[in-house]
Amino acid sequence: MKYLIIVFNLLFALNGFSQENDSIISPKLSFVKIKTSAVCDMCKETIEKAMAFEKGVKQSNLNVDSKYLSVWFNPKKTTSENIRFSLTKIGYDADNYPAQNKAYEKLNECCKKDSHK
Repeated sequence: MKYLIIVFNLLFALNGFSQENDSIISPKLSFVKIKTSAVCDMCKETIEKAMAFEKGVKQSNLNVDSKYLSVWFNPKKTTSENIRFSLTKIGYDADNYPAQNKAYEKLNECCKKDSHK
């Protein structure tokens, strides 16, 4: 059942029907869609790897073209705000939260938002 919910919501999000930024899918699983400053496939790899180590995150997927990160998480273990903060700690903007400067400076040149204007 858990996987059915994840697949359904992934298809729902990919088709652009979900306009909610934060939503509760079930008591055990929530979804958030976050606008990032990611610009390339290396960003995708970095962000998804970091999300895999975040407590409570069940799955994440970054769409590089739209720059949106979709995250499914356990609301008893983390919050959408914690996920946004985690993104800023690895050097990426998360919605209205800017990347932490020290982390941003450590990103590869191709991953810096200014390099793809």
